[in-house]
Amino acid sequence: MTPLDTLVNRRHRLAAAFHRPVVLWSGQPLARNFPANTYYFRANSHFLYLVGRSLARAAIYLNQGQLTLFIDDPPAGADLWHGPEPQRQELAEAIGAIAAYPLKALPPYLAEAATLPIQDWPERLPAHDSQWHQQLALAMVETRLYHDSLAQAEMTIAARVSMAAHRAGMAATRAAQTEAQVRAAMEAVILGHNLSCAYNSIVTIQGEVLHNPHYHHALTAGDLLLADVGAESGAGWAADITRTWPVSGRFSGPQADLYAVVLAAHDACIAAARPGVEYRHLHQLACHQLACGLVDLGILKGKADDLVDRNVHTLFFPHGVGHLLGLDVHDMEDLGDLAGYGPGRRRADRFGLCFLRLDRPLAEGMAVTIEPGFYQVAALLDRARQSGQYDDAVNWQRLEDFDTVRGIRIEDDLLITADGNQVLTAELPTARATIEDLVQGH
Repeated sequence: MTPLDTLVNRRHRLAAAFHRPVVLWSGQPLARNFPANTYYFRANSHFLYLVGRSLARAAIYLNQGQLTLFIDDPPAGADLWHGPEPQRQELAEAIGAIAAYPLKALPPYLAEAATLPIQDWPERLPAHDSQWHQQLALAMVETRLYHDSLAQAEMTIAARVSMAAHRAGMAATRAAQTEAQVRAAMEAVILGHNLSCAYNSIVTIQGEVLHNPHYHHALTAGDLLLADVGAESGAGWAADITRTWPVSGRFSGPQADLYAVVLAAHDACIAAARPGVEYRHLHQLACHQLACGLVDLGILKGKADDLVDRNVHTLFFPHGVGHLLGLDVHDMEDLGDLAGYGPGRRRADRFGLCFLRLDRPLAEGMAVTIEPGFYQVAALLDRARQSGQYDDAVNWQRLEDFDTVRGIRIEDDLLITADGNQVLTAELPTARATIEDLVQGH
């Protein structure tokens, strides 16, 4: 099946799930302070899923699987600044559109069509009808949730480049003086393959800051460096990988012990992931494994099940074990929890569990991440220690032996297969000794 055949098949799948006409807007470049200086443009993912090209200032009308394109021809003189660009009819033929018109011809098509709002919603398009929006959103989730062979191939490309980026980051650590220098080495690999980053890279010695946006800290021998970096393929499909390694090239004893605890949780979840398994079960499995490991190290006291029931584990693992992966790194979260949570399911109000991004049974064709972690977040731990609420469950004195560990996370990308899963990022090692060898250059 050709890429165009796959796109046509996607359109018909959406039409089978939603029987009204649909209009989707691609988005437009956002200006950085003045109109001629724009941020990098990447089309809205719902548009991109059906069109396969990141066209700016474009819309599509989809009716019974047939696509009509609305886009203006490049203005006169545009090639001076941007080079030659394809004309409207060329684009229509390339994407298999049955017709193509300038954007000004779109309004009559809107009256009968449902649509999905996007972040840079153009003022000339009317607000969506809430009833049809909800039904279209659910149909889009059902269509995009299970990845076809073209999507799987694109995610494999993104994973391969991301793994190369992580290897480059480990190698660069030997001479790097700051987080920024390691980040530069990793993103250079992604850019060198003419790809982009799927999200803002996290490269930090402050691993307890879950989405740390800073890269200025100096690297010292006792630090652990947490790198959460993923590439996006040319067609927009994401990879999402996290590895944690010692700046010195050797984990200290306490660092190695806690790394082993996180890795055990990571491996247990991957081994259990298969069709029919509830993703929530994988999260609970990770929580149980982490609690068991922390009891074995003397950090926690009691039985693992009791500790998890009391939420004690969330002092060190406050987030969910992963999320959907696809055209977005947190796939379809622009639709809120419609994609992540199955019909009739809602987020819990319990700390830790409320951050679980995915609560569905796994099925063949789904792609998810597995990313357990251990973090020492000062605000969480200080409040817990001052309250005395967990004094019977946490050995605070023993915890001080692990003060060189601020954050450890290990994350891989899984494609759910008919009889289990395929780890798309398996070629990037997680074994402690192998990671040490990579950082040391052996």
